[in-house]
Amino acid sequence: MASDGISDTPTNLTLPRTDATLTVRVIKSFEFRTEKSLVLHHVNCETTTVGQLKELVKQAIQTQGGWKPYRNILLDTLKLYTKAHGAKTSNLIINLDHDEWILNDDSKILADLGFENETEVSFFNRQLYETFKTNPEIKWEG
Repeated sequence: MASDGISDTPTNLTLPRTDATLTVRVIKSFEFRTEKSLVLHHVNCETTTVGQLKELVKQAIQTQGGWKPYRNILLDTLKLYTKAHGAKTSNLIINLDHDEWILNDDSKILADLGFENETEVSFFNRQLYETFKTNPEIKWEG
């Protein structure tokens, strides 16, 4: 602990991987930058799989208030956005670089993929993502 009462411990290390807080950016539209963040608390990254994380998010969208506009979207792909204290992308909703960060294997354990407290991921429709990547133009409603 620093002398000013502020901890020197990085936030990604303040909670163990067995009790992590993850932020999931649920993307409705890449062109219009329509997304809503879902914060999941108490995720055990050492036992939770990619597939289980997808189901947790889908269940939250179906049952929590404020998610009605997202309930009919086919969400099928997770991609790492950033880890705590990692480099951030200039795109506000998804990291368009590093396609190797796409989590293709639903059976993989999150901790084995580097997940820890304060990891952020994007959840989206893969077909819409691939289309947007070919012409990453942002549109504005007006």
